[in-house]
Amino acid sequence: MTTDDVLDMFRDAGALLEGHFILSSGRRSPVFLQKALIFKNPVLTATLCAALANKVRDSLDTLPDIIIAPAMGGVIPGYEMARQLGLESLYMEREDGEFTLRRGFTLEQGQTVLMVEDIVTTGLSSRETIAAITQAGGKVVAGCCIFDRSGGDADIGVPLISLAAKRFPDYDPDDLPAELQRMEAIKPGSRGLS
Repeated sequence: MTTDDVLDMFRDAGALLEGHFILSSGRRSPVFLQKALIFKNPVLTATLCAALANKVRDSLDTLPDIIIAPAMGGVIPGYEMARQLGLESLYMEREDGEFTLRRGFTLEQGQTVLMVEDIVTTGLSSRETIAAITQAGGKVVAGCCIFDRSGGDADIGVPLISLAAKRFPDYDPDDLPAELQRMEAIKPGSRGLS
């Protein structure tokens, strides 16, 4: 599956949006991938995650012991990746602004982990999740995501395996191009919502 194939799936699902968007990182972009419109469909989700699971198998010498994803966006692809790879799926949630394992989830010391994200832009959530996994005793062998908006530039501290990668323009809010300055900014993502 190519990046164009993935973008076509997003486009067909009405999940490739154009306008002026506030990304989870706080940066601004004329393109937003509304993955919730993909993840509501089990067939689309399974198709994307099956292709990503194949890339993970091809990229790693040994599969990890477990999958961990950051809530909220990584929960569905994390679960589906675990299903595709025959592993258990845990997720981290923010508590007082920090990612942590809750709900009785635990890791054994040294347990190997594949961190699963939905979409990576700057890699901040991935780095925070990986740090929390390490603090909980896990060893992250790699991260993976459905879409890497950085086009391969995001550094998450471990190898990042992406199903699709393309650099979409994104801007500091204080340095917007004229076309975005003329549009109202909307925040379709979930980070920072109360």
